[in-house]
This record gives sequence, C-alpha cells and structure tokens, in this order.
Amino acid sequence: MTRVEPLAAITAATRDLLASAGRLSDADMRAPSLLPGWTRGHVLAHVARNADGGTRLLTWARTGVEAREYPSKEARATEIEDGAGRPAAVLVDDVRASADRWAEAYEAMPDGAWERVVQWTSGSRRPAARAADSRLTEVLTHHVDLDAGFTPAHWPADYIARMLPNIVASYARRDDAPRLRVLATDTGAAHGDGEFLVSGPASPLLAWLMGRTDGHDLTGAEGVTLPFLY
Repeated sequence: MTRVEPLAAITAATRDLLASAGRLSDADMRAPSLLPGWTRGHVLAHVARNADGGTRLLTWARTGVEAREYPSKEARATEIEDGAGRPAAVLVDDVRASADRWAEAYEAMPDGAWERVVQWTSGSRRPAARAADSRLTEVLTHHVDLDAGFTPAHWPADYIARMLPNIVASYARRDDAPRLRVLATDTGAAHGDGEFLVSGPASPLLAWLMGRTDGHDLTGAEGVTLPFLY
C-alpha cells in the first residue's frame, strides 16, 4: 500500500504558513519572493490554486469521474498571475479556504481510493496517495519561498528524512542531473551511489537539492549544477 501523508501534518504546515502570511501587508505581498519573477502574492496564489487542483485529483480518485488537476499548464499560470495582485487579506483568505476544501476532500477519501491512479498536469500517472505528500511538499517549500521568516531549518525532521532519498532517486532517473551521493552529517543518513559526494546537515542538504540555496554551507556542492526540480 502507498503511504498516505497524515492530514495532521499537512494541517499543521498550512497553519504555520497562514500565520506567516497573515503578518504581511499589501505592500509586502507586492515584494519579491525567493522565486525568480514571483512576488509573495504569486506564491500564495499558487499555494491556493494547488489546493484546488489537489482537491480535484482526490475527487477523481473517490468518485471515478475524471477531474483534472488544471485544464492546462497555461491555465494554471494565468490563474496564478490573475490572483497575485489581490489585497493581502484576500490572498490569505483564499489560501485558508482552498486548504479547507482540500482537507474536506482528504477526509472524504475511502481507504481504497488512495491507490486509484490519477493524472497530474505534467502527465504523470500515480496513486492518489501521492497528492497528500505532494501537498505537504508544496506548503513547506513555498513557505520558505515566501521569505517571511520561515527557513529550511524549520522543516520537520521526518519530512527532511523522507524527502532526501526521494530527491536523490529522482535525480538518478534524469539524464540532465549529476549522479549524487549525499551524506547528512547530523543524522548519518546516506543516499545515492553517484560520483559526486555532497555532505552537510540534513536541512541544508535538502534545501540545496531543492534549489533553495547555493550549497555554500555544504562540502562538495561547489561546481555541482543541479537542474530545476521543484
């Protein structure tokens, strides 16, 4: 059976994101985020629309009636752009309401529905259970991108431990990625069998692998170029 990320973990991460976003003013929302070309408003609009897309995937798995994540990649981009300029209070309310809808869809899922295969906008076909860990990743990663005081050091240890081997394995399947071995010096966890050894504490390692830092605080990262992952 595919592991299903507990709703409690996703709810807690969302609550923390909403607390950070709730401290931002309208002017703060127009300021750059850590994602090139996106303001903080873009980040929050994306998080909200991601929840709605995930809700549609879960509904598809539960009912058997196809409900695509987004109509297209272009439609997704348009929704984010159109929503980014709204007032801070509206953006925060949108993130909260869409997250509540996602949680309701999660709670409505029968146990057997988590194994049903649905299709993401990328074309990937995976069990619906992947929508749960994908949602947690979206919330925790984009909380960092919001640049509002939450950093990779705040990521939960169990999340980091799960993500490190997953990302190293995903790079190993790509033709445009270096073959990596990573060693988390604080936990002793090692992943991958590639030619490039990169080591350091688990949180900075994951942040580098996800393209959120330049790896300056790691050993072996200098000169290793990673493709865009997330």
